[in-house]
Amino acid sequence: MTQIWTHGIDRDTALRLTAAAEARSEHPLGRAILAEAGGMTLPPAQSVTALPGRGLTATVEGRSLLIGNAAALQAASIVPDAALIRHADAVSTDGATPVHLAADGRHVATFALADPERPESAAAIAALRDMGLRTQMLSGDLPATAQAMGARLGIDRAQGGLTPDDKLTAIRAMGPGNVFVGDGINDAPALAAADTGIAIGTGTDIAIEAADAVLMAGDPQGVARAIRLSRAVMRNIRQNLFWAFAYNAALIPVAMGALVPFGGPQLSPMLGAGAMALSSVFVVTNALRLRTAA
Repeated sequence: MTQIWTHGIDRDTALRLTAAAEARSEHPLGRAILAEAGGMTLPPAQSVTALPGRGLTATVEGRSLLIGNAAALQAASIVPDAALIRHADAVSTDGATPVHLAADGRHVATFALADPERPESAAAIAALRDMGLRTQMLSGDLPATAQAMGARLGIDRAQGGLTPDDKLTAIRAMGPGNVFVGDGINDAPALAAADTGIAIGTGTDIAIEAADAVLMAGDPQGVARAIRLSRAVMRNIRQNLFWAFAYNAALIPVAMGALVPFGGPQLSPMLGAGAMALSSVFVVTNALRLRTAA
């Protein structure tokens, strides 16, 4: 959490109400608000409803709350407070995520949530670029926030303000061979639709269930390692198939005596059995090289 701006409500009340509603959310921004609330005693929240790609609604202490982005305010026909929006626009260009609070139909507070990139993120993006891959960020944050973060990390293209359906459309537009990495609730549809969906192991349960592969740790460099390993596996399979077929294509006719009429050699059954065992040893030894591939 970086800053909170309010209009017509005090800071602690805005934080307490928002944290009470977010206590039932798995979204990382919700967890950040809960962490900021610290030791506050939170009242129970009723009628908590998630708005995919926008935020959530809830009733706390008899007040009807809407917590989310500017699109959520607009969809609810809530007039945004000009001063709060100015603060939101300012922080979004620095890579912070603004979250708005509306109580009983009035825009009363804006939270600026700083979600700093992991120290390994830039190295992970650079590793993917070195592998010849193009990187793209699909984010529900404001476009300015996503672009500021993308520029810091060296991402080729950063898109913000996307709903889960927008992410799904973007994945389908990428064509075959796409890989999507995510960890949030809103990432689940895209993870399921991508050719290869990779979930961060520290993410939400629904993202993990929707993905094809799960990184056991939260290190984003695991994505590059997974892709390197998958490429090495496919290369190893092709090598083993080639040598297995070539080996058998060369030795089976010899074992059958095809060269005997031409004065060539013929393998004894004992030597043939040894040759087949040597083929298996070669294939297994080649496969063991994968231990150092990642």
